[in-house]
Parts: sequence; C-alpha cells; structure tokens
Amino acid sequence: MTNLTDPGLITDMAQQPPERSAGSYATQRRTARVTGVWYLLLGITGLLGFLIVRPQIYVPGDAASTLANLVEREALARLGLVLELAVVAAQALAAVWFFKLFRRLNHEAAWAIAAFGMANAAAIMISATSMATALAVAGDVSLAPGADAASTVQLMYELSASSWVVGGLFFGLWLIPMGYVVATTGLMPRWLGRILIVGGVGYVLSTFVQFGIADTPSWLVDGLVIPATIGELWTIGYLLLVGIRKSDRPPYR
Repeated sequence: MTNLTDPGLITDMAQQPPERSAGSYATQRRTARVTGVWYLLLGITGLLGFLIVRPQIYVPGDAASTLANLVEREALARLGLVLELAVVAAQALAAVWFFKLFRRLNHEAAWAIAAFGMANAAAIMISATSMATALAVAGDVSLAPGADAASTVQLMYELSASSWVVGGLFFGLWLIPMGYVVATTGLMPRWLGRILIVGGVGYVLSTFVQFGIADTPSWLVDGLVIPATIGELWTIGYLLLVGIRKSDRPPYR
C-alpha cells in the first residue's frame, strides 16, 4: 500500500509535468483565434488608414494642398482619423491577447510583447491626436492665431508621420519576442518564428535608417520590412485558421 505521506513521493509528484487537458487546449485555441482577429483588424485598419486614406489628404511639402484637402474632403479626413483610432485600439487589444496566449510559456517574452505593443499603440495615439488637431484647425483657422493655418496643419501631419516611424521601432521590438516564443515552443511553425525575428530586426533598422539618412530611398525602407510583412500575414492566417498546436508544455491556467 502506497504511503501518501511519504515526502519522497510528494516530491516526485510535484515534479511531474502537468498534462494539458482537452478543455484547456480548446480554450487556448479560442484565445489564439481571438488574437488573430485583433491582429487582422490591426492590419486592415493600418492598410486603409495609412496607405489609402492618408495619401489623399496629406501632401508632403505642400501645406496649401494638405489644408485644401482637409477642407474639401472633411468626411474622408475624419474617416482617416477614425481608422487611426481603430489602429490604436486593435494594437492594444492584440498586445493583451498575445500576452494571454503566451504568458504560461515564456513569461518574460509575453510581457515584452505586451509592453512593446502598448508602446506602439501610444505612438499611433500621438499620430491620431495630431490628425485631430489638424482637422480642428482646418475647420476653424482662429485656433491658430498669428500663424498660417496651412503651415499648422502641415506640421501636425508631419508629426503624425514621424509618430508612425517611431512606432515602427516598437513594432519591430514586439515582433522579436513574439518570434522567439513561436520558434522555441512549437505552438506554431518554427520557421514562422524565425521570419518574425528577422522582420522585427528589419523594422528596427528601418526606423534608424529613416531618421539617420537624409532622403532615405523608398526601396531600402520597403525592403527592410518585407520579412515582417510575410511573417505577419502568416501569423494572422495561422492564428485564424489553425489556432495553435498542442504542446508538451505545462497547461494554461
């Protein structure tokens, strides 16, 4: 008869790795898919707002045209602002859900993902604030007394653009620990993790290149972020369609 009070037995039992239950795995797959939804929303709002709507409003080097666009296309400009706010919300929610997904596998990396994701959200929030200010000045030039309204709105959009570049630094830093968790846990394809790490480094380098080199060639900036784009699309698709694989790691709680 086994003596359940035997200290040696108690120690052995404590050292046995707990098994992941079917219910726990199903819960984590749902968490993974919700994470994928937030990440997809982040990508869609960023694409629509930054790459499609913004170029129709903001004209680099032409303050008069930017002001005219804000006045004549006010509804489009407000849509751009709403999309900017949606980027902030989606980035923050994605950061929280990635933390929830990875926290039992690598606590430090999960915290890093959450912190860098929130920092990126804060950078884009500065961009949204600048855009809102530009809209307000365009609608009421008296808000910029003693200053040229066109110059003011142009300055606000320049600040917005710079905020996106700075945000790229934190976005790259958020991809690196994410890639590390993916590459070392087996929950997702290991090559995906490696691509995310390379993409994160590329984003960080892109930020320094844009600020450190005058008239940075667009091909260089675009080339540095290609691995990140590939890794992000792969990550979103995998989270939504597969979720995560089963792992021999301790179960989530």
